[in-house]
Amino acid sequence: MLNFDWLSGVSQESAKIVFLALFVLIGILVLFIPNEYAYEGVEKDDRHWWNNLKLWAIGVLAILFLIYYIF
Repeated sequence: MLNFDWLSGVSQESAKIVFLALFVLIGILVLFIPNEYAYEGVEKDDRHWWNNLKLWAIGVLAILFLIYYIF
């Protein structure tokens, strides 16, 4: 059984900052993914901005960031 009593001393504000920093870090790492890998499976002639998986990942991270920031 997991015991998380050791986290009882961490304030909600500190935990919020840690999660927001993690979302930013993941977003930066996503930006380092090469475009060829992000467009894998899409022909060069048929590539559109909505096929870029990096944009979708950044969008999802932005939504999660906003939700955690507000609440």
